[in-house]
Amino acid sequence: MTSFVSRRYSSAVVAVALLLTVLVYYPGLSGGWFFDDYPNIVDNPDVQPVRLGAAELLTAAASSPASDIGRPLASLSFVANHAVNGMAPFGWKATNLALHLVNGCLVFLLSRILLLEASRRQAVNRPVLTAALIALGWLLLPINLTPVLMVVQRMESLANLFVLAGLIGYLLGRRRMLTDGSGFAQCLASLMVPTTLGALAKETAVMLPLYAALAEWALFRFRTPTSRIDRRISMLFAAMLVLPAIVGLAWLLPGLLKPETWATRDFTLSTRLLSEARIVLDYVGWCLLPLPQSLSFYHDDFVVSQGLLSPWTTLASMITLIVLVAILPWLARRQPLTALGIAWFLGAHTLTGTVLPLELVFEHRNYFASLGLLLALVPWLIAPDAAYARIRHLLLGILMLWWGSLTAWTAHAWGDPLRLAHELAIRAPESPRAQFGYGKALLAGSDYDPASPQFMLAVAALEHAGSIPGSSALPEQTLILIHSLTHQPVEQRWWASLITKLAAKAPSSENVDALGALTRCARNGHCDLPHDAMQSAFDAAGAHPRKNAKLLTIHGDWAWNVLGDRTKGEHYASTAVDARPNDADARITLARMNIALGNMAKAREQLDALRSLNRLGRIDAELTELRRLIEAREGRD
Repeated sequence: MTSFVSRRYSSAVVAVALLLTVLVYYPGLSGGWFFDDYPNIVDNPDVQPVRLGAAELLTAAASSPASDIGRPLASLSFVANHAVNGMAPFGWKATNLALHLVNGCLVFLLSRILLLEASRRQAVNRPVLTAALIALGWLLLPINLTPVLMVVQRMESLANLFVLAGLIGYLLGRRRMLTDGSGFAQCLASLMVPTTLGALAKETAVMLPLYAALAEWALFRFRTPTSRIDRRISMLFAAMLVLPAIVGLAWLLPGLLKPETWATRDFTLSTRLLSEARIVLDYVGWCLLPLPQSLSFYHDDFVVSQGLLSPWTTLASMITLIVLVAILPWLARRQPLTALGIAWFLGAHTLTGTVLPLELVFEHRNYFASLGLLLALVPWLIAPDAAYARIRHLLLGILMLWWGSLTAWTAHAWGDPLRLAHELAIRAPESPRAQFGYGKALLAGSDYDPASPQFMLAVAALEHAGSIPGSSALPEQTLILIHSLTHQPVEQRWWASLITKLAAKAPSSENVDALGALTRCARNGHCDLPHDAMQSAFDAAGAHPRKNAKLLTIHGDWAWNVLGDRTKGEHYASTAVDARPNDADARITLARMNIALGNMAKAREQLDALRSLNRLGRIDAELTELRRLIEAREGRD
């Protein structure tokens, strides 16, 4: 009877958790598109097809610019949202919220299985209720907000749906293996199928075998019912975890050791590894004891570690991580669930927080990792028979209230683009991106009218953003662009600052985009930009040793369409293809130029190369158009 009451009480907690999550997040659903939503969705016509034919769906599946594989499941979910909701963000964000709720239910089921299994080796109080409280905390954690309210981060939550489901299937199969000898096929399928499907949403799903291996280590010890090493399980993880890790590292390592891989970053391989030690420990605080200024979304103001003592917290963080890893075996023998939670948290960051040349900090990387911390913390806080039980229970209640309140506060900010930009600018006063985002939002709110008081506030905010050390050329580009479009005087100092930044280091994607926006405005006849200033900007950006294919393509666009110098335009387009042979857009541009110049042999050479790059028929339409243009030109000649 007690167990029945406990289950009913736990079900009520889960139901309340889901309802609270909806109430907390609902104000944020009315917000707009944000950050990476633009290249992946708003500015990506492939996920906004007019008709839903097989060709259009194949093109959409491979359309994500965030990944070489296109993240097809996530991209197709965007197509479905577009078909139902058009481009109104509310429905897209509501879909993300529904997915987060489903994941919360899976977190409850997974936590319940883990707690019941761990209770065989350690004291676990009311495991079903504890699992419900873990799910409640996870659903409300402020650090998990962006996978809900930033539409493109559906990639993360969708990938983790498969991760959570795979772990549940694996643990249930493993329990069957220990009770009646069956279940191995279920363990195998629970790793293979969800890993494959999840990776089609986002590559982080490939961490599923590692999470399962850590659960195996903490709870089952790779043993049979007779305490012998289970060879089938050992071989399973050798095949699905160890071998892929070795092959993947061998494939990545040569590129990671090349200096040009890191040329557009503010860090190197070594300084990244040093910095991530601090960042991973920062994530612990951001998950469990978050402050508004910590969860600022923009973290480009993070100070990169230049050595073990620069800053001194680098060495302290590395020692802390080493100690944590070292005590895990000891802890696993006494408190396996705590050991598993810590191992899951650390393991979740081995992909995005080590050698890959990704941005240093992103909050959404803790979507799964935060579960590990709650697994380690909540059972201890809810235990009734240890010292200071009432104080710990009160602390858990305070944490839950703080998590929900901060998430609600942040979600309210996300409900309006200007309110969000202002909030993020307050939270991160030294972040160039946050200040730039606030200036852009002010501009949009002014309707781009120079007579509006908000327009002048936007100019001041953009100038401030451009003056922050480490800022990109985007603030200057925006100032030049908006003043040119509105026929206002363009300050020479903006050009000087833009050129100085382009000359200072290898062009980042933001700086290349800045030149691209200026070029498009001039090409379309909307901006009258001084040719000498633009040429100086291109010269500054192109003076660095490593050639940037996108920059070369933009320079070719400027020369061809603005200067009318077709020879120079074709030269830069050709150099762009040499710099990045697998860039289909660069080859399409070069083919069109050669058709216009009558160089049909070169045009057909690009057409042949493009056929081999036509993955999943993504550029079928472009190939058809190029063939038509070539045949028409050859017919005239």
